[in-house]
Amino acid sequence: MTEREDAETAEAERLVEALLFASPEPLDEKAIAAVVGTGVALAAVLERLAARYAGRGVRLERSRAGWAFRTAPDLAAKLARVDRRPRRLSRAALETLAVIAYKQPVTRAEIEAVRGVAPTRAVMDQLLELGLIAPRGRKEVPGRPVLWGTTPRFLDFFGLSSLDDLPRLEEFEEGLFAGTAARGGGDGDGAGA
Repeated sequence: MTEREDAETAEAERLVEALLFASPEPLDEKAIAAVVGTGVALAAVLERLAARYAGRGVRLERSRAGWAFRTAPDLAAKLARVDRRPRRLSRAALETLAVIAYKQPVTRAEIEAVRGVAPTRAVMDQLLELGLIAPRGRKEVPGRPVLWGTTPRFLDFFGLSSLDDLPRLEEFEEGLFAGTAARGGGDGDGAGA
């Protein structure tokens, strides 16, 4: 195999690996080939990937439905103990988190000023328990209230690299108003667009 063919095969392996990892369902070879292209020995790529993952926590396996990453069977009992229910945030928690993300560091009183209602202890406790917020010191005013900010877990939770990845508030407001106008509620006359 030439150096160029080695590089192409390595790139095909990376692409197939990423494709299968990202897919929520098994993919057959035809679906994989549609992405990877026909100039690749796909069966050999899949077999090499399966061999690379053998004996690890996840395996690449072929079933009637196609190829997919699966948890190693010997770990199933241990993984069953993990609570896999997705954590849903209430509207109040999301609003509170948004204020903290955009205005941090921020006090509870400042959150209340933006939202029009104070964040409840339950909301703050939930955000703390999930690791989405953390205390960031105290504000140098009478009473020295706690300042709140987001955490690296917040970034991971929402798939952000940094706070700079948050939409600008102007973009967010434009999106809200555009959605209202599209539903016919933009001018308030009830006539629709």
